[in-house]
Amino acid sequence: MSKKVLVVDDEKLIVKGIKFSLEQDEMEVDCAYDGEEALKLLKENEYDIVLLDLMLPKIGGYEVCQQLREFSQVPVIMLTAKGDDMDKILGLEYGADDYVTKPFNILEVKARIKAILRRVDQKKPAVEAQSNELVSGRIRLDLEGKRTFIGNEEISLTSKEFEVLEILMRNPDRVYTRDNLMNLVWGTDYPGDVRTVDVHIRRLREKIEKDSGNPMYVHTKWGVGYYFLNKEN
Repeated sequence: MSKKVLVVDDEKLIVKGIKFSLEQDEMEVDCAYDGEEALKLLKENEYDIVLLDLMLPKIGGYEVCQQLREFSQVPVIMLTAKGDDMDKILGLEYGADDYVTKPFNILEVKARIKAILRRVDQKKPAVEAQSNELVSGRIRLDLEGKRTFIGNEEISLTSKEFEVLEILMRNPDRVYTRDNLMNLVWGTDYPGDVRTVDVHIRRLREKIEKDSGNPMYVHTKWGVGYYFLNKEN
């Protein structure tokens, strides 16, 4: 089955080039040229991945990504003309899964898309073959629906935050280095650095811990990495 991609950028020549190239790989491509149009399409359609420009008319890329995460965990690759590390980190903070800096080589963009889609597809059989839930204390993960609950309240996690939490919960008390988590969640071909893991751990704690500075669940083993402390149900 062909993959469905949404390309969001106000530079129509860039969109046209990306659309043409992805369609050569038999992907189905929709296009949006501002943030409002992008959110409308995202609410009306199911996509396998989104290419999202940072600088957009009407609603900026950061805000689009933030609003998207309220109703969907579709993978997002942020497109940015800025090379500053802070912009990349902010993109991850708002729920992006990866980023590409303009000007980019379309072959690199296609490689990033295929790497993310491959990891998503590889995870599906493993999830289906196992229990549909992980529970520890007040945290419950619905593995099939990719939903997270604290007690009866649903918590919105990005796809990468969910994957990090799932790995840690499946292996309580096991310490994972940042490199371990980077390879397991983002893949060995991910070009970013381990600060990506730190960003996601911090955001995860903010969402699931009562006091992110004094966590109950996701702990730091100083100088080594992170681990999940199992709680009695």
